[in-house]
Amino acid sequence: MKLTLLVPSLLWPDPQQPEIYHDLQLPSITTLLSKSQNLTRPPQDIEAWLCTAFDIPKQSGNWPVAPILLRKYAPSWMKTDQEFWMRADPVHLRIEQNHIMLADHQAFQISESESASIMTDLNHHLKNNDLELNLLKPEQWYVRLPDAPEIQTHTLSEVTCKNINQYLPTGTANAKWRKIFNEIQMLLHEHPVNLARESRGELPINSIWFWGGGTMPPSIKSPFTHIWSQHDLTQSLAAASNTPHFVLPDHPEKWLQTGLTGHHLVVLNDLHGKAKYRDAYHWRERLKYLDTHWFHPILTALGNKTVEHLTITVLSDLVTQDFTLTRSSLWKVWLRPKPLTSFMSHYL
Repeated sequence: MKLTLLVPSLLWPDPQQPEIYHDLQLPSITTLLSKSQNLTRPPQDIEAWLCTAFDIPKQSGNWPVAPILLRKYAPSWMKTDQEFWMRADPVHLRIEQNHIMLADHQAFQISESESASIMTDLNHHLKNNDLELNLLKPEQWYVRLPDAPEIQTHTLSEVTCKNINQYLPTGTANAKWRKIFNEIQMLLHEHPVNLARESRGELPINSIWFWGGGTMPPSIKSPFTHIWSQHDLTQSLAAASNTPHFVLPDHPEKWLQTGLTGHHLVVLNDLHGKAKYRDAYHWRERLKYLDTHWFHPILTALGNKTVEHLTITVLSDLVTQDFTLTRSSLWKVWLRPKPLTSFMSHYL
């Protein structure tokens, strides 16, 4: 079996905080990384990595995430593959000095009734712009457009917990879309849903982030024979490419004992949100869990040739790193396990 293990935020995102690893015992992770060959590439968020892996090009500067997701989760919405769909997700913006910081749904909860109420009023306002919002999940909205807008956007995961001033739409139609962006914020400023949320001490839903626009790619081919994840886009790409997909188990022992061959993709995405929001305690606790329940069994499987080739891909805002090993890599006794701080040097 060949295994690609995709682990966003395996390394803490701030290289100026090496103390985050103090007293953190991770014997399996450090062994695997230390004995690997390390390839460093430019940074990618998870959507960009997945689209690249499945050979899906950008469309006018945008990853076409929205139509790929809808093909799996709301196919009845799509009349033809040529329709242009875009994500339009509810977010919270907070002003900090001269910055405007964005928080996604990981920082708040929003009910279906709240989403529906906000969406009804926004659609009444946006109809003059040929925009109509559609609710798939309370935290996941979509908009269908008559034509592809001449703008380039950034994915929500790329801009979460960052200053949005650096990530606003660009392109020949950016003035129109920034105007829409501002009008939405004005409408939501004193919306009854937000007034009620603030009275309860909850974050208001005071903006929408547009991203992931495009039409359905004509064909999607998978480089993997089996996919294991709990990530929406990964599951959608598996469905679009007719690749067997499985829900991610709590630990890999049963999966490793199935005797399945081929090239497997496993997505361990639960460190990412904790790192984004600088939740150091829960990031550390989850990393310890992954070391024991995932990386240790995989290290054992590499040693007994159940896994013949392993690539651990680590995503961050600063760099993408591929750590590649085979069974023979474990015999490199001169390569002793190094602390995770040593792998942060690529961030500096």
